Amino acid sequence: MSAVLASLVPTFLIIATGWLCRATGFVDDKQWMGLERVTYVVFFPALFIDTLARADLHSVPIAGVGGSLVAAILIVSALALALRPLLERKFGVDGPSFTSMFQGATRWNTFVALAIAGSLYGERGVALIAVAVAAMVPLLNLLAISVFIRYAGRPRHSPREILRMVASNPLIWSCVVGLALNFLVPPLPKPLVGYVDLLGRSALAAGLLVVGAGFEIRRLARPGVAHAVSTVLKLLVLPLVAVGLARLSGVAGDDIAVTVIAASVPSASSAYVLARQMGGNAPLMAEILILQLLVAAVSLPLLIAFL
Repeated sequence: MSAVLASLVPTFLIIATGWLCRATGFVDDKQWMGLERVTYVVFFPALFIDTLARADLHSVPIAGVGGSLVAAILIVSALALALRPLLERKFGVDGPSFTSMFQGATRWNTFVALAIAGSLYGERGVALIAVAVAAMVPLLNLLAISVFIRYAGRPRHSPREILRMVASNPLIWSCVVGLALNFLVPPLPKPLVGYVDLLGRSALAAGLLVVGAGFEIRRLARPGVAHAVSTVLKLLVLPLVAVGLARLSGVAGDDIAVTVIAASVPSASSAYVLARQMGGNAPLMAEILILQLLVAAVSLPLLIAFL
């Protein structure tokens, strides 16, 4: 419980700081747009490169953990898409709002997962989260881009344009670079390692400040169906499915616990930046992120203990 709270409380406080900066006019809209861009294109890719390049991937069950998480994401994504007609017809969840609900139901906060797994399980925990990064991040971004193209209300894209968007996505190519550095390239010089590490450490703070800037307290006080569905799918259904599949794959012990952590941390702050970049409902995305942080403070320790 203490390890979970030690990661979630600072996260919440950074969001509150971003909200305060926006509410007081200390940082104006144009400055927030610049921070969003550099966070998405520089800070988050550096975090993924650093995590994957350093991890000891040879001593952990890559197929068991990574395969279970990928399968769980695909199952929850299919469930969210199956609910889409009902949510629109009965509850008025439009296309842009659905993209936020979908991201909230499937994506994960890598930095929080790294902090909790590293605190509880040391280097093995970090290595397993790196496996999760390699397995989940490219797939999640591919799914998110596909959902934005289909439901965000923008003009249709040709197959070539879609391929270009996927290939140029910073979060996808950074995973490729990180794995290449881990498996194919000799160790990088220490100054370069330090450079990437410092950029990666900026990702969480910058991403959460941006989320806080887009947050409306009054709307979160009246959570709707999209908030509830995304939170239940992300913090309950996804962990249960991932753990069930991992056990069937022979994963056990501490490795199961890290699988739980990867599946049950709140959604990623990069989801808010992507919503802003691609025409999603960004305010709803910010509300979902903050609601999940509050719920995860209770649900995450319980899931680790019982699963």
